[in-house]
Amino acid sequence: MANETVLLVEDEKLIRWSLANRLTKEGFRVLESDKGAGALKALEETQVDLLLLDYRLPDMDGIQVLREVGKRFRDLPVIMMTAYSTVESAIEAMKLGAFDYLNKPFEMDEILVTIQKALETTALKRELGRYRREHEERFGLGNLVGHNLKMREVFDLVRKIATSSATTILLQGESGTGKDLLANAIHYASDRAKKPFMTITCSALPETLLESELFGQEKGGSMDAGGTKKGIFELSDGGTVFLDEVGEISENIQVKLLRLLEDRTFKRIGGVADIAVDVRVIASSNVSLEQVAKEGRFRKDLYYRLNVLPISLPPLRERPEDIPLLVKHFIEHYNREFKKNTLGASRSAMLALTEYSWPGNVRELKNLIERVMILENKEVIDVDDLPREIIGRQAEEDIEQRFELPPQGVVLEEVERSLIEQALKRAGGNQSRAARLLGLTRDTLRYRLKKFSLEGSEAQLK
Repeated sequence: MANETVLLVEDEKLIRWSLANRLTKEGFRVLESDKGAGALKALEETQVDLLLLDYRLPDMDGIQVLREVGKRFRDLPVIMMTAYSTVESAIEAMKLGAFDYLNKPFEMDEILVTIQKALETTALKRELGRYRREHEERFGLGNLVGHNLKMREVFDLVRKIATSSATTILLQGESGTGKDLLANAIHYASDRAKKPFMTITCSALPETLLESELFGQEKGGSMDAGGTKKGIFELSDGGTVFLDEVGEISENIQVKLLRLLEDRTFKRIGGVADIAVDVRVIASSNVSLEQVAKEGRFRKDLYYRLNVLPISLPPLRERPEDIPLLVKHFIEHYNREFKKNTLGASRSAMLALTEYSWPGNVRELKNLIERVMILENKEVIDVDDLPREIIGRQAEEDIEQRFELPPQGVVLEEVERSLIEQALKRAGGNQSRAARLLGLTRDTLRYRLKKFSLEGSEAQLK
């Protein structure tokens, strides 16, 4: 305990002096007042960490002061002190937000312990609030990026669903399309945002462990480790559970999940009592659950129950117009995280990024930007900062699209010369970049420049 500021409101001089003296010795900065009005004025003028408040004051009682504090300084911990304790006054003080209620006379050690607990509890609440605000900022609807028509429809649907009473949502799309981001956005935009959001990847655990994690188990159950264990559904009561890769769960868990979705009740492993919960279940799959159900690998009744509000996310290759927006978004994100000042990507780099097929979707793009910004310290990300698989695939796709052997054939050296000229032009005359585009070493490119007498041309290295 040290450095915190305590406002001591007590009209009896001896008690006030005694408390102030001890608190000062313990390292606190102590402010004093003998009236309620003076206390409220001090709170307006000074940052206070804790209020020690007497119940009876000359100008107003402590309950009136506590009521004003609750309106104007909601996070301030208050410890009430009184020599005239009644059950009713104690209950009223606690209802108005007092941390504790101490009867006079009290031991100094007792009040010091109470102050310590109050400050620690308040610090934890503030930390939790900061953590929640960061998550709301990180996963809020403002982080949904895209101008593509399909994505705008998805975002509109997410906004409507988030504020609705819907308790079952199905997200479908390829791996890396952002299903987890949507699940978070739905939770933090809803009235469940202050309750838990818990995620589990269904394919990552064996059946018995997954069942235990989801539904919990009673003491003495088949997986008993010494006591009763609450599962994710129970721990998330009032909040949201995100079941990633739900198509991988076993028949047994499918049955239990169906019951939970229909009745909002379940039994722990080894339990006999029904447990009722209020949770929003967001399930996701990177394969078509409808097709899996048709093949008999997923219960049709569970599929229909999950499919009440389906949202389908298109792959990134189907919305290339969103790639520049996402690149800008991720650069800004990693500028903050890595304390850098990257302004953006060059035209040639953005062209390569836009023409790449992105099999890993948005996740792959995000990881790429993170890697580039860790390894490079440039104002502009250029094409030679990108990995070869992106530039190489772009070159391969360009060749497939632009060249087809005509019936009369071609002169191979003319094609080679043309490709070298195009690569140099796209690379702005930079031989290293041009070599990357062609899948050559710089020395091999120089040999070909000499071979085709291109060393003195306008395409030569600047």
